[in-house]
Amino acid sequence: MKEITRKSMLYQTGVEYGDYTMNHVQGCSHGCKYPCYAFLMKKRFGKIKDYEAWLEPALVSNTLELLDKEIPRLKDKIESVQLCFSTDPFMNGYPEVTEMSIKAIRKLNASGIKCVTLTKGILPFELAQLSKANEYGITLIALDEAYRERMEPGAASYHDRLAALRALHDAGCHTWVSIEPYPTPNLIEQDLLDILNAVDFVDKIIFGRTNYCKEVTAYTQHKQFYNQQATRVTAFCQEHGIQYHIKEKTITEG
Repeated sequence: MKEITRKSMLYQTGVEYGDYTMNHVQGCSHGCKYPCYAFLMKKRFGKIKDYEAWLEPALVSNTLELLDKEIPRLKDKIESVQLCFSTDPFMNGYPEVTEMSIKAIRKLNASGIKCVTLTKGILPFELAQLSKANEYGITLIALDEAYRERMEPGAASYHDRLAALRALHDAGCHTWVSIEPYPTPNLIEQDLLDILNAVDFVDKIIFGRTNYCKEVTAYTQHKQFYNQQATRVTAFCQEHGIQYHIKEKTITEG
């Protein structure tokens, strides 16, 4: 696996449900075909040349050294650190990334810092041995493997993601799911309730629309559709005692 170095690691994110974050990999082998905000931003600012370069991730080799320098300075300001907002901490097919992620989480936990993870890979069961304050999540926008292979070709199967998440839940860990970017019916015909029932054991659900996508805006009822789906998520979570967050701009007023 390629390696790079960086001058800093921890930074405060502008994402609405985030605090601090770290991105210890550049690029992502999952190769999502729906518009990936991380890829678009890295390409825009010249960090990545093109999609093919994005698919060849590079591990930040001095991640742990940076954390040793930054944690003492920032730990009193940090409520949580998310792994990651512009890459995947448990990248499918890259054990080096998983190993570095676990080491980073251990280091952050040792300083009393909670970690929140989100992946399209497999959550390692080793996470169950770490701080119970941590929160472990997966992205799940469908249950149809044909759609996953088309839209998230390098990611782990939906079944395997769910199984790993369930195992951590059963081990007493705090678990969550991100149903984002949720596709409109012209991309895939499915019932959101099937996904919600599949994750009814989690502690939190985040729901959001697909952005930056011509196919979605071409679906003339997309505003009404997302309003309806957000209402279904809210009702389901309230009925099942699950925390929830509807992403900004998912609901359209008027």
